[in-house]
Amino acid sequence: MSDVPYAPLLSRGYLDLSDGQMHYIHRPGRGTPILFLHQTASSGRMWVATMERLDVANPLWAVDTPGFGNSFDPAVEPDMDDYVRWLMEAVSAMSQGPVHLVGHHTGAAIALAAATRHPGVAASLSLIGPSLLSDQERTGYAGKLGAPFRPGRSGAYLLKNWEYLRVGGADANTALLHREMIDMLRGWASRPHAYHAVWAQDTAAQLECITCPLHLISSPDDLLHSYFQRAGELRPDALRTTLSGGANFVPDLVPDEFAAALLNSGFYVR
Repeated sequence: MSDVPYAPLLSRGYLDLSDGQMHYIHRPGRGTPILFLHQTASSGRMWVATMERLDVANPLWAVDTPGFGNSFDPAVEPDMDDYVRWLMEAVSAMSQGPVHLVGHHTGAAIALAAATRHPGVAASLSLIGPSLLSDQERTGYAGKLGAPFRPGRSGAYLLKNWEYLRVGGADANTALLHREMIDMLRGWASRPHAYHAVWAQDTAAQLECITCPLHLISSPDDLLHSYFQRAGELRPDALRTTLSGGANFVPDLVPDEFAAALLNSGFYVR
């Protein structure tokens, strides 16, 4: 995890979407933009260490999905159509053409859905943790993660959130655990909405119809690593990178290795 909250060349701001403002972190550049989409319930801050290290000329953007970080809260429970619509509005605001999409877990699902429904939007797809769930697995996840950790007077929900992050590997770095805890508490109401949108997707069908360059990335200790393996079997033509570690937080815990993996894909401008 970076010791500096924001590198000097990174700026923050807001994009005006039809339903509210989307917060972003940005590094200027030239060529096709690279757009980073975070996992649930994080924010664009999870990409800062990678953005600091990625030695490319492309403009870099990391956005907060609506309902998380500093972006607006949706008025009603969104589905994947809403997440894709907001993403497409953001792309239109930052670029006149396609973008390279880099997504982590929920961010991977949103990127994949957008690339499927709008084939021209993705110059490439780099995905950590696309979830090829069986019907039984969907039911299992819904039972475990279907309801929000609601704030309560006892404060027990705080420990539940802390344990949730610890199991995912965030406790490898105390500062990371603290930052993600803040994002988790901010997005407590939106977290189940995002998960429900992911579980409703036919990820296998979406992966099969992708025609842009595809890069699948995972860590062996990522809780979704088995789905990475399934995705590789479904798309043997995809570039596949297995990192040395990092659990569910590779952009923070192994940022040099992760940035090198993105760079070695050959998708971007040196």
